Amino acid sequence: MCANIPKTAYPRIVVIGAGFAGIEFIKRLNNEKVQIVLLDRHNYHTFQPLLYQVATGVLEPDAIAYPIRKIFKKQTNFLFRMAAVVSIDTQKKTVETSIGNIDYDELVIATGSKTNYFGLKDFEANAVPMKSIPESLNLRSMLLQNFEEALLVTNEAKREAMINIAIVGGGPTGVELAGTIAEMKHHIFSKEYPELLIDSMQIHVIDKLPRLLSAMSAVASQKSQEFLAELGVMISLDTEVKSYDGAKLELSNGKTISTRTVIWAAGVAGSVIPGVPEQGVIRSRYKVDLFNQVAGCDNVYAIGDVAAVITDETPNGHPMLAPVAMQQGKLLADNLLRKVANKPLVPFEFKNPGVMATIGRKKAVVDMSFIKFHGFIAWVLWLLVHIMALVGFKNKIVTFVNWMWHYFSYDPGLRLIIRPYKKKKVDDSEEN
Repeated sequence: MCANIPKTAYPRIVVIGAGFAGIEFIKRLNNEKVQIVLLDRHNYHTFQPLLYQVATGVLEPDAIAYPIRKIFKKQTNFLFRMAAVVSIDTQKKTVETSIGNIDYDELVIATGSKTNYFGLKDFEANAVPMKSIPESLNLRSMLLQNFEEALLVTNEAKREAMINIAIVGGGPTGVELAGTIAEMKHHIFSKEYPELLIDSMQIHVIDKLPRLLSAMSAVASQKSQEFLAELGVMISLDTEVKSYDGAKLELSNGKTISTRTVIWAAGVAGSVIPGVPEQGVIRSRYKVDLFNQVAGCDNVYAIGDVAAVITDETPNGHPMLAPVAMQQGKLLADNLLRKVANKPLVPFEFKNPGVMATIGRKKAVVDMSFIKFHGFIAWVLWLLVHIMALVGFKNKIVTFVNWMWHYFSYDPGLRLIIRPYKKKKVDDSEEN
């Protein structure tokens, strides 16, 4: 198969990945004298911070996804090919893809991150991840299917396992997901499934660190824990998960949780593509300098979650956050233009705009360099920031309307099992 990329007299920049970093990089080069070829397995950009709202039925996928071609429809130096990237040949300056090989003058890797199970094979097999729209829809279907199936079961212990939920990971994703599910328990499940005695439903958050939201301030961690406790969420800190067979979750503190639903929100790793020399990869990320050039490679750059800028100030690289990715994308585009013009390059310096997380209705925490606050005002700011960050005017309006409906009705209303999720069967030998 041939990628059919038109020849050009301009330098060809191949970009792998349509996440925050790749999108910002390409936008910055609008109308410049370069040919940009974007490669991605999907034909849409995903606003990942709101995936958990798709999983819980607050939003539909089209509210947080936007067609790539529509984003750049007015950009004349842009080409898109939907393809999976297989490997990179840095010597021949070629990218091997599912649609053929593509030559590049400059290569920008913006592949983002993937779920990291830290070698725990039973969790990889039985837990549910949430890093993409298909995975979020799988989680939504599984939650609803478990509740429907629980209605058919008379064995109390088995029924409770079907409605209990455990979330592994106490970062923003885990905390936000736990808050939303807890609110659904009180305002939706209790009304729609009265036969299940929803009060017995358990929602657990497990984290191996001593506090939730460990990347945020101690105040934010404490308030998020208090908010979740108010919603009835059971929190296990300083606790590791040991094993999970699809029905029983074993913890390092000796506790066992009976649940058919373990959601994995415990960590991510960079989506590294084979072909880059060994010195260019560190801890499942590309090792890059202050100009985002991959170590040991000419004309190859990495930005976003997959890039690790290793310095004395950032020995583990920058956090895998959207603001980092967007700032790296913009600066790299500017630096490539400076490179062509023989101007000095500008080193990357992350300007932290702040971190925030929402823990359900009217509850959020916000950390900024000059102020830290929580509660209703923080929640309103969280709403505004996420509305403005969505791509596309329609998506902003649809999301705002859905959120307002949810706020006044306590009912997201999107609890449809459109595509049933088939999970590995556990032992059903117990009597119903």
